[in-house]
Amino acid sequence: MQGKKNGKKPDGLVVKVGGSLAPYISTIVPVLRDSPRPLLIVPGGGIFADAVRSSASATDADAAHWMACAAMDQYGWMIAAEGLTTTSRITAPKKTAVLLPYCTLRRHDPLPHTWDVTSDTISAWVAKTAGCDLLVLKSIDGIEVDGKITSRIDCAVATDTVDPCFLPFVLENRVRTFVMNGTDPHRIARWLEGKPVRGTGIGTTF
Repeated sequence: MQGKKNGKKPDGLVVKVGGSLAPYISTIVPVLRDSPRPLLIVPGGGIFADAVRSSASATDADAAHWMACAAMDQYGWMIAAEGLTTTSRITAPKKTAVLLPYCTLRRHDPLPHTWDVTSDTISAWVAKTAGCDLLVLKSIDGIEVDGKITSRIDCAVATDTVDPCFLPFVLENRVRTFVMNGTDPHRIARWLEGKPVRGTGIGTTF
């Protein structure tokens, strides 16, 4: 349930903006900026992480991991350039800001250094750390299993929509999560207003 509850200030929300949404950032950001809930926006890696992957064969696992985390900061600056502030603090947001996660990840080093962990699982760790629900925006309508979008997932399944560590992490840590298509700003606005949209709820529903 989004929005105000019994007159109380709405709860903060972590929103992961996938790298594939880079062409839509100029239309997505105004919706996020006007959200009735304060948002902590976690950037994907986008084209910057793709550059790391292309050189991964010549890079050891530790170096590749930190290069990919640094790529999230680069994409974060791209998002912030549309009129948002940035932060390096992982806490429940009081106002909407873009997280630049590299320094905090270096300090805590919470996840394995493997390509099975991408910005998907990092966003889930951020949500857990901040004590917030998680909205994951991708360029697909939800999590696809066996070629079909599923509306709800209660256990880890094989899927290419998110990285292999994401579902186990979300389910084990009970991070309330919804995965949806972020290419349509009107759909994002509807979800943030508490209206039903197509997508995948994980472990529980909002």
